[in-house]
Amino acid sequence: MSDTLDARLDAIVSGPGVRPAVAAILKAHYDAAREKIATKLANGLPGVEVARLYAAAADDLLVALWRFTTETLYPSHNPTEAEKLSLIAVGGYGRGVLAPFSDLDLVFLRPWKTTARTETVAEFMLYVLWDLGLKVGSAARSVEEALSLARNDMTIRTALLEARPLAGDAALTETFLWRFRGMVTNADPRPFIAAKMEERDGRHQKAGATRYRVEPNIKDGKGGLRDLNALFWIARSLAPESPLGARVLDELLTARERRTFEEAFDFLWRVRCHLHLAAGRAEEKLTFDLQPEVARRMGWRGRGDEPAVERFMRRYFLVARDVGALTRAMSATLEARQQKKTLSLSRLIPGRKRNLGVPGFVEDGGRLSVTGPEVFAADPVRLLTLFATADQHDLDVHPHAFSAVTRSLSLVTPRLRRDPRATAALLYVLAHGQRPYRVLTLMNEAGLLGRFLPEWGRIVGQTQFNMYHAYTVDEHTLQAIGIINDIQRGKLKDEHPLATEVIHLIADPEALMLAMLLHDVGKGGERGQLEDGAIAARRACERLGMETRRIEIVVWLVRHHLALSDYAQKRDISDPATAQAFAEIVGDPERLRMLLVLTVADIRAVGPGVWNSWKGQLMRTLYGRVEALFRGEDAVGADPLADHADLVARACTTGAAAEARQGPGTMEATTEIALAARDRPGLFADLTAVLAAAGADVAGARVTTAADGTVLDVFQVQDGADRPYGQDEPRRLTSLIAALEAAARGETPVAPPAMPAPSPRRAVFDVRPVVMIDPAASEGATVIEVSGADRPGLLAELSRTLSDHALSIRSAHVAGFGERAVDSFYVTDAKGRKITSEAVLDEVHAALEAVLDRAPAPPQGRRITAARASARDVSDLRPRKSISPRAEPR
Repeated sequence: MSDTLDARLDAIVSGPGVRPAVAAILKAHYDAAREKIATKLANGLPGVEVARLYAAAADDLLVALWRFTTETLYPSHNPTEAEKLSLIAVGGYGRGVLAPFSDLDLVFLRPWKTTARTETVAEFMLYVLWDLGLKVGSAARSVEEALSLARNDMTIRTALLEARPLAGDAALTETFLWRFRGMVTNADPRPFIAAKMEERDGRHQKAGATRYRVEPNIKDGKGGLRDLNALFWIARSLAPESPLGARVLDELLTARERRTFEEAFDFLWRVRCHLHLAAGRAEEKLTFDLQPEVARRMGWRGRGDEPAVERFMRRYFLVARDVGALTRAMSATLEARQQKKTLSLSRLIPGRKRNLGVPGFVEDGGRLSVTGPEVFAADPVRLLTLFATADQHDLDVHPHAFSAVTRSLSLVTPRLRRDPRATAALLYVLAHGQRPYRVLTLMNEAGLLGRFLPEWGRIVGQTQFNMYHAYTVDEHTLQAIGIINDIQRGKLKDEHPLATEVIHLIADPEALMLAMLLHDVGKGGERGQLEDGAIAARRACERLGMETRRIEIVVWLVRHHLALSDYAQKRDISDPATAQAFAEIVGDPERLRMLLVLTVADIRAVGPGVWNSWKGQLMRTLYGRVEALFRGEDAVGADPLADHADLVARACTTGAAAEARQGPGTMEATTEIALAARDRPGLFADLTAVLAAAGADVAGARVTTAADGTVLDVFQVQDGADRPYGQDEPRRLTSLIAALEAAARGETPVAPPAMPAPSPRRAVFDVRPVVMIDPAASEGATVIEVSGADRPGLLAELSRTLSDHALSIRSAHVAGFGERAVDSFYVTDAKGRKITSEAVLDEVHAALEAVLDRAPAPPQGRRITAARASARDVSDLRPRKSISPRAEPR
């Protein structure tokens, strides 16, 4: 701190408005220091060093404020013993690290009871800090109060473990720290360690139980900074005199694990500092709208087909996995030293071990462990049989065994990958295990699964930058495997009745589960997800020694794992041509059964709320029609109006009739609106314009036209808060029903509303638009599939464009995949004929492109760094034309 700052502060002591003047001087000084630190961060200074610089800048601020307050403004040249006062930094700030907008945790320490002067000093300082806009966590305590609280309150003890003197009476501070550290040294460390572990579990549950959610909390989430801090705290509790607990960390972790610890700590601090600066506030959640900007600030660049934001996020999740492994390694050593309380009663009995009859393995306190570190070197296959044995006996893997696995990964060689015993262990866990999700997750966390299956290793920690997927690719896949296991055990019978029935008819469950494990290994490949996935799956199966027949089944499932979802959601399943085309792809009933189960699990594992009964009904209907074809029955079109016969009858009398249904229905969290009317040019465009004008977001729609010209439109709609439309305001729903009926009768045409500005969360996605036209998908209509960035009024604009080109929409199918809308239209000309004119199709194609290219004005406020949204292989249509991708930010 410079003498100039002290002089400037002292100069204002006799002037008016001392506090505002002090705040103004300190703010200018502090802002200048922070700006210099931000520049160093942008230039690549390591994260921990940046965090220390921010803490040092705060130190300068506080020391200057303390000196001015205690020596110039409220001097006490000969303070009594009771008037002595010191300022201590605690918590993370006490450790000497600080993020740009983090709280300043402070303790005003006094010998005994408070005095008028100590109250005045603390009050003035706090008011100045608040005037600066800083968040301060403060406490004023006597030495005895602080020691008493620290004995019983583990949160307070944690904060004081990192106490650091800032200013004031040095003897008072040193006396307190000496007494506090002595108290910690003499205390039983196990209650503190148990409290930290329990606190960690609660924090994880609140922030998200998996470390692989694609919008992670970098501070409190699983694998985040708090987990590393917990290791610091445990180390300090075991050696409070050691700087940052370094001596204990060196004892508990190997040299390699210590390097991993330091690298993870530095990486997470860099991310956190950039995140705070990008958000302009103390933001700890790495949300979609901030991820590309943080990636840009950290210097990440795209490589091949993988954009910069996905490369950055993959690195983040690999670090988070390393943090989990470090926690397990430290837990293993603590238990070996009997310094960590374990959870179950059986584990409290020292030396309780049981021989399982499996060489090298032993049950230790209710968990599976190894007899020694040499177990895996003697037979590397045991790396896999450890986890199969854990599943067979329904045991958790002991941290000691888990750490032994992570330290033995070099034993995974090409020879082990081709060992039939290793293959058998993996297939047992996959297809016959009691809890495959739990066991495979442990194998993945240990790094074993990716080392044993290199194809899997490619997708560990891989993200897809879109709003559709809630988890990393590997976590999504493991959850899908767990869902298949739940279906097989009948746990999801009410939600998936057909899948629960047919799964027991599948002849080769191992092939099904292996296909599920490998279904996404082609993500990010140059030839596309499906083709690259099929190639990788074949390579993996051959290395595992699978029979040729089973390899072909796995490869087929991987190549076509999107087909059932695509045909059910984006095609007219009442059209016989749809069932016939899908049946030709599938080929036989066994593949149909396997594909159904795989698809259900795949969609359900995308994220909470993605699966709904609307999708389930579509898939069950298509499954039934294709199954009938395999039995030799003819493909006949279903009556599209049968489910709404009363509504159709009313429409015949009144010209149009609509009704709404709320509550649990075909699509959860939506209101279903059905409308029947006589078809006419522009009908669907008018209806969608009414919906857009009323603020009703269309989450799903099915539009069908009967042979007699009666049209039935069924919309699943939500309000702007993603709640069922009209649930909170029933009058809005009543008005909407009336407006739809009037529009259907042609009484009140409504123009769609102006395009609103998107939220930062949506604006960050650069969605590649695609228009595909397939004249062969239906005998009586031309199919147009349009895919682009979803926005209010998009469906209305697309429908109006088709209507303006004299096309009649015979059937429409609306689906959403996060930020991407996928709308399919079955269209004819005004006379009900297929569109065959090349000139007309070219004109329609160009007009639809223009609609998709329209972009709303960017949101006001902070900078938005757009990044290419990951595209899912959403269709088996053969594209007639497609828009070339724009120049993509990397």
